[in-house]
Amino acid sequence: MVAMAPKPASKTPNIVLFFIDDMGYGDLSVNGALGYKTPNIDKMAAEGTRFTNFMAAQAVCSASRAALLTGCYPNRVGVSGAFGPKQGIGLHPKEETIADLLKANGYTTGIFGKWHLGSDSIFLPLQQGFDEYYGVPYSHDMWPLHPWQAQAKYPPLFWIDGSKQVKEIKNLDDASLITPTVTEHAVSFIRKNKKKPFFLYVPHPMPHVPLAATDKFKGKSDRGIFGDVLTELDWSVGQIMKELKAQGLDDNTIVIFTSDNGPWLNYGDHAGSSGGFREGKGTSFEGGQRVPAIIRWPGVVPAGRVSNKLLSNIDILPTLVKLTGAKSPKEKIDGIEFAALLKGDDTQTPRENFLYYYRKNSLEAVRKHDWKLVFAHPGRTYEGSLPGKNGQPGPAPENHDFPIALYNLGRDPGERYNVYEQNPEIVAELEKIAEAAREDLGDDLQKRTGKSVRPVGKLDK
Repeated sequence: MVAMAPKPASKTPNIVLFFIDDMGYGDLSVNGALGYKTPNIDKMAAEGTRFTNFMAAQAVCSASRAALLTGCYPNRVGVSGAFGPKQGIGLHPKEETIADLLKANGYTTGIFGKWHLGSDSIFLPLQQGFDEYYGVPYSHDMWPLHPWQAQAKYPPLFWIDGSKQVKEIKNLDDASLITPTVTEHAVSFIRKNKKKPFFLYVPHPMPHVPLAATDKFKGKSDRGIFGDVLTELDWSVGQIMKELKAQGLDDNTIVIFTSDNGPWLNYGDHAGSSGGFREGKGTSFEGGQRVPAIIRWPGVVPAGRVSNKLLSNIDILPTLVKLTGAKSPKEKIDGIEFAALLKGDDTQTPRENFLYYYRKNSLEAVRKHDWKLVFAHPGRTYEGSLPGKNGQPGPAPENHDFPIALYNLGRDPGERYNVYEQNPEIVAELEKIAEAAREDLGDDLQKRTGKSVRPVGKLDK
C-alpha cells in the first residue's frame, strides 16, 4: 500500500525556487560531496523529497533557464547556448513564464540573482512577469577579467536593480559579495510580502566561475575556494529558510532546489563534481544534465523520501500551475505535471521520455525509462585532458566525435557500456521517439527544421 501525504491546506502556497549555477549532482553532502558540508540543503532533503533522476533541459545557462521558466524544451522557444552581453536577443516577451502565470493568479513575484535570458531592457525580468529584480544580467565571468577577454571583449559588469544598472562588479572582492547580496534581497522580499502569496526565484550566480567568498567563509573548507563557496551558498539557503520560519510561512511554502546544469569540469579545483556520471556541463551525457533536485512542502510532500522517477526542470511550471490553480500557458509546452507523484503517490510515472538537445538545435540523444540512445555527434569532452587549476581552465575540445551508442542507465549510469548491437528492438523504439522529435522541433544533425518552434526575442533594428 502506498503511503500518501496529508492533503494540502486550502491556503494558496508561497513558492521559493532556488536555481544554482553549474552545481553538479555530486556537489551536496547529501549526494556524497567531500571536503565541506551543506547541512541546510541536506536538512531540506530530510524534510522533503530528493529526486535522483532529475534532468536539466539543456546543459548550458540560457537554455536551461528558458526551459525552467517556460516549461518548454529551450529550442521550442528559440533559445540556445549562453547569451552574451547586449547580444540583441532574449527570451521572447510573448512567452509566458512561471512568474507571468503566478502573477496573473494574484502572486507577487521577485527574482534575485542571475537572469541570463537577454540583457537588453526589453528582455529583463520586469518584462517577463516579475515585480522585482536585483541581480546580474548574465554569467559573472562575462566581464573584463575573463581569461579570454582579449577575444571576448566583455564590457563592465553591473548589478541591475529593476531595469537599471546600479553598481559595477569590478573585481573578485566585489564578486565575493554576490551570494550575501542575493540573500539579503531574498530575505527582504519575504518580509515585505509575508501577508500575500509570493513567488521568490533565487538563481544564485555561483558556483559558476570566477569563485569568490566573503571572509566569513574563505578558507573554512577542506576543498579550497570551491568548498568555501558551496558552504556560503548553503548558508544562504539556511538564511532564507530561517526567514520563512520566522514569518510563520514555513508550512505554507513550496521550496524547490535544483541546478541549471552539471559542473564545468575543465576548471579543475574550481569546478564541482558530477557524482560519477559521465562528462559535465556542455554535454548531453548524464554528468551534463542530471542535477540535484529537492522539493519540500511540510505536510504535503513526504519527508525523507527519495524518488528515482524521471523528471526534468521543464516539469516544474505545469506542476506549480496544478498546485496553485493558475492558468496554463496558451502556447504548447513540453513539461508534464507531477503533482500526485510529488505528494507521495509512487504509482505515478508522469514522464517516460526525455530529449537531449544541445548546441543550437542538435538532437544528441533520446531516452525512454532507463534506455538512452546517443546519436553520433560532435561534442565537448573533458576526458583525455588535464583540468586547469586556480581559476584557469584546462582544455575541453568541442568537436570530439561521439559514435552512436545505447546505454542502460539502470545498470550503467556512467554510460560506459555500449549495448547498441545487442538491443535492435530498443534502438528501433527510441528511433521512433527521435523521429517524432525531429518532426516537431527539428534536428541540426539531420539538417531538419521543426514544425512547432517559436522565435527567440530580437531587438528591432
